Amino acid sequence: MTLNDATPTVPGLSGLVGNTPVLRVSEPLAPAGRGFWAKLEGFNPGGIKDRPGLHMVERARARGDLRPGGAIVESTSGTLGLGLALAGLVYGHPVTLVTDPGLEPSMTRLLTAYGAWVDMVTEPHPEGGWQQARRDRVTELLARDAGSWCPDQYNNPDNTAAYTPLALELASRFGHIDILVCSVGTGGHSAGVSRVLRQLYPEITVVGVDTVGSTIFGQPARTRLMRGLGSSIYPRNVAYENFSEVHWVAPHEAVWTCRQLASSHYATGGWSVGAVALVAGWLARTHPSDARIVAVFPDGPQRYLDTVYNDDYCAANGLLDQPPAPEPDTMGHPGEREVARWTRCTSVVDPLAPGDPAGPSRTAAPTAPEAAR
Repeated sequence: MTLNDATPTVPGLSGLVGNTPVLRVSEPLAPAGRGFWAKLEGFNPGGIKDRPGLHMVERARARGDLRPGGAIVESTSGTLGLGLALAGLVYGHPVTLVTDPGLEPSMTRLLTAYGAWVDMVTEPHPEGGWQQARRDRVTELLARDAGSWCPDQYNNPDNTAAYTPLALELASRFGHIDILVCSVGTGGHSAGVSRVLRQLYPEITVVGVDTVGSTIFGQPARTRLMRGLGSSIYPRNVAYENFSEVHWVAPHEAVWTCRQLASSHYATGGWSVGAVALVAGWLARTHPSDARIVAVFPDGPQRYLDTVYNDDYCAANGLLDQPPAPEPDTMGHPGEREVARWTRCTSVVDPLAPGDPAGPSRTAAPTAPEAAR
């Protein structure tokens, strides 16, 4: 085997990823005759991040950055961990996943069953929260093993490129798309899909969905329940220039929407799915009935049985019996105020870009531990 040999050690597994189904979603999130299409990425073995997990490892092997048998070390709140565990099996690499106490015990057991080593940090970083604590631990582990490699999902352009096939699947299925709705965490799938679709459909509207308490679009970092979207750092993969607007969604609003999806369409998922579906349903209600709206559902419900779908957990966190408002709140600029409920803003800026006066929240340092992808 040569250093850049991309031949899988376990052939066939990577063929399970991609070509996921789509589902038409209408009532009760949109009235009869209106709705949106959901791309069900939960039908991949581990969810949407199987795509970048495989692609980033394949490209690193091809460049020689990751040697045969070298260790893969990365920070994750779970979803990318599944994709990297799959890539480790496919290409024969040991995988160490650095996570935090917010990871569901069921996910820890599943990742371990797939052969990954789960390394748990015990204290949040004083400014960057759990996310920065995980990244610091990754740096420490990499320094111990000269042959190890980190995908650096937050800044790796291969993370974005991995979603080209997903964009082409959508284009092939629909022929034309008016509105694309994506959750935003590392920025990978929203950037990768929107880049391709903007080339095909220059007039497309791209709507980003974030969580309250996330810094990505210029809000201050706060403690967050929702995992899989949002961030307390500024991932460089986020393609701010591609977004037409951004929506922030609160945990109770995502829970309500997840459960509505489950009881009406059977296909549902976790925090990101609930947040995206809430926004896509509103877009379907407020745009012409023939507008072709596509939303990306990153995962399924399995890892959220102890959170989103657990009445005791939701009651303890004040997430039950709080349906969202029929319309989002609005503001003119991301730095205008701190949001606490579903809020929409059509001014999208990079909080780190020079000359973008995003208000006082623009440079606010993360001040609390958080859950993030």
